[in-house]
Amino acid sequence: MIKIVLVDDDAIVRRGMRAILESAPDVTVMAEASDGCAGVADAQRLLPDVVIMDIRMPRMDGLAATREIATLASRPRVIILTTFGLDEYVAEALRAGAVGFLLKDTGPAELLEAVRVVMAGDALLSPAVTRQLISAFARHMPKLSDDERVRLSSLTSREREVLALLGRGCSNGDIATQLFLGEATVKGHVSRILDKLGASNRVQAAIRAHDAGLTKDAQALGAGS
Repeated sequence: MIKIVLVDDDAIVRRGMRAILESAPDVTVMAEASDGCAGVADAQRLLPDVVIMDIRMPRMDGLAATREIATLASRPRVIILTTFGLDEYVAEALRAGAVGFLLKDTGPAELLEAVRVVMAGDALLSPAVTRQLISAFARHMPKLSDDERVRLSSLTSREREVLALLGRGCSNGDIATQLFLGEATVKGHVSRILDKLGASNRVQAAIRAHDAGLTKDAQALGAGS
């Protein structure tokens, strides 16, 4: 059962999302919160798997709340909920530890699929959306720091190949197919990559792959496969 906390200052939005989520047999909504402070408190108290977080709220906005939740030992996955699309607030939220975003007009099927994908620790959403996110956010991010370059240099050649494909928005299954590996092996590589890079999620690692120019290598790999 996937346990969820909804955080949005619009009660109508919360009610609609709750109805959609609880229509699925493998999802339960543990609590609703109307601002970031209450959302953080619920995450600390209830230990949900996923927090769906509005980005603009009173008292504490979704960005600040995401930063707080990202520090919790239980590490719930935060999905940002927004009407604003690919803007600087979403980019900052992903940097703060969110694993993805949804628009408020996302359909029921897409909402449930996003929750399940995030729980599986696989691609953010679809590969196309992931690539769009990474490309848009990378334009606004600072280039690699010296520390990030050192961390990248610690990767093995295989880990760099996996990171390059991750940076192209590939799922674990896609990476396994392209590199002729088992999916469990790919998951192990991704876990070690996140640890070595000090990244809290796939999106952060993918942005670094983009900044390091590794996604060009992935394009070449895809063309040759």
